[in-house]
Amino acid sequence: MSLFPSSLPSGKKDTRTVGRGSQPIFLILFTLLMTAGIEIRLAYLQIVEGPKLRQRAEANRVRTISKQPERGNIFDRNGKLLASTRYPHSVYLWPMAHTKPSWSIVGPRLEKILHIPQDEMQKKLDEAGANSSSLVRIARDLSEAEITVLKEYKNELPEVEINTEAVRYYPQGKGIAHVLGYTRELTPEQLKQKKAEGYRLGDVIGQMGIEKAYEAKLRGEWGGQQVEVDGAGRPIRVLGEKEAKSGKDLHLTIDLDVQKAAEKALGKTQGAIVAIDPNNGAVLAMVSYPTFDPNIFSKQKLSQQDWESIQGKNHPLVNRALSAFPPASTYKIVTTTAGLESGEFSPGTVLQTFGSLTIGGVTFGEWNHAGFGPLGFPRAMAMSSDTFFYQVGRKVGGPTLIKWSRKYGFGQKTGIEFTSEESKGLVPDETWKQKAWKMPWTIGDTINMSIGQGALQVTPLQSAIMFSVPANGGYRVQPHLLKDNERAKSWRESLSMKQTTINVLRDGLRKVVTEGTGKSLNVPSIAPASGKSGTAEAGTGRPNHTWFGAYAPTNHPEIVVVAFGENSGDHGGTVCGPMVLQVLEAYFQHKYPSKYAPAQSKDSPNKAQNSTSSTGD
Repeated sequence: MSLFPSSLPSGKKDTRTVGRGSQPIFLILFTLLMTAGIEIRLAYLQIVEGPKLRQRAEANRVRTISKQPERGNIFDRNGKLLASTRYPHSVYLWPMAHTKPSWSIVGPRLEKILHIPQDEMQKKLDEAGANSSSLVRIARDLSEAEITVLKEYKNELPEVEINTEAVRYYPQGKGIAHVLGYTRELTPEQLKQKKAEGYRLGDVIGQMGIEKAYEAKLRGEWGGQQVEVDGAGRPIRVLGEKEAKSGKDLHLTIDLDVQKAAEKALGKTQGAIVAIDPNNGAVLAMVSYPTFDPNIFSKQKLSQQDWESIQGKNHPLVNRALSAFPPASTYKIVTTTAGLESGEFSPGTVLQTFGSLTIGGVTFGEWNHAGFGPLGFPRAMAMSSDTFFYQVGRKVGGPTLIKWSRKYGFGQKTGIEFTSEESKGLVPDETWKQKAWKMPWTIGDTINMSIGQGALQVTPLQSAIMFSVPANGGYRVQPHLLKDNERAKSWRESLSMKQTTINVLRDGLRKVVTEGTGKSLNVPSIAPASGKSGTAEAGTGRPNHTWFGAYAPTNHPEIVVVAFGENSGDHGGTVCGPMVLQVLEAYFQHKYPSKYAPAQSKDSPNKAQNSTSSTGD
């Protein structure tokens, strides 16, 4: 009997034959489907996702190590250093290397070492973008202890870099802060505005003063290296390199010796001192108090103490040399000019002065309550007689005073480089008063303006320009801080004044020093000087503002100095006269050491002035 029957019983199918035939077909179909799927996926990856993936692979293979440019140095007119660079250590991260798994380890560790919140660091990485191949700074100015700990944990902190960084340094500290300004990391808003100019996340930018005004010159250009790395992130070779280009050095018109003298003279008096060359507008010194240390802005984060120091109620960041206040009797220079140039008065005019004058139903007093008898323009300037100048102002009228105020540069910016920080001041007129107070201009407004009171407001820098006009023979100059600012140096606008007017002004300003309210400057330690004091009412219950402006030598002026005390009380000659003297001494004794000897005692100016403090201004 056969063990394997050759046929099956009737009615039964041979399923074994069918199974063997369908299995190869199924495998073939399955293989074709899988191959097609793979090919479709490969095609998708190559055609659709190819560029993106190639870019990502390239980013993982090639990294950009940016090289920061060194910011240009800033020097005074004699080459003394005012701003430079130091090189502290900073911490950088590679954004593409810190995925969520790695960051969950690295983030908390860095937070503990650097005392910077993890979400703050994460925010910087997010702003850079996960695919960024450039380093992102998360901390700067590391302490030695922080550097040591980071190196100890190097194996646990992959893709964390410690590099030196160029950071701004101001060797003079607070003394010249309002001139230089400071640098600070771009805010998010600034970054949006500046991105088109090549600025990047973490860049610093000039935020104030010279640093802001000449940012484009000082900034420089970034450089860097393209480095090929292996899978572990280790450099293999440099693919390309571009050297960073340092910013340009700047030489200012500032004379550091005069600047330091002005800082010392102002001391703790809230206010400002400005010194300029009356012949070309070069700023020799500019000091404002309260002040601040610009170096604090180079730190990673301001301490509470630092923050309080710049947010004080007296606003230390405000440059009072560019802020406006009532000019008081220094304005009598303008009133004299208006009186003589209008033709209403002659150089030899003599007017009777009084204890008071009633004009338009309002009584306006003389500061000594008695008057000075008959005075001409020079003696009226020396005694600072109010009733004399009331009469001049009433005769010439408000529009003439306003016209000459504007010709002297009041009510407009001077053109100095700090356009965003400078006040225009205010020259009130009929239109302004109607808009501000909904009231017409009155004779009382003209009388107040004639002695520099009322709504009139002038900056110490504008006042220095005013004093330059009689000093240089009738020209308005443009103040500037950049030494090679040829356009500003050569800019002179003639006020088209009569020579007789200039002579009267010079005579009066000289008499202020020889026999009037500025006798503290009539000393052999400086060249013969001319000037004018001022004491401005600051409102009910508030101490007076005080002023003193001067130029020297009288016959061939080289320097104008204006000192201003905000709510300093007393009188301009008492408070600000000695300040101006100290600055002039520093200038002349440094420039002509064999000609002008130091004063016997630094107390003598105050003592000399106290003897004349009863003379009002």
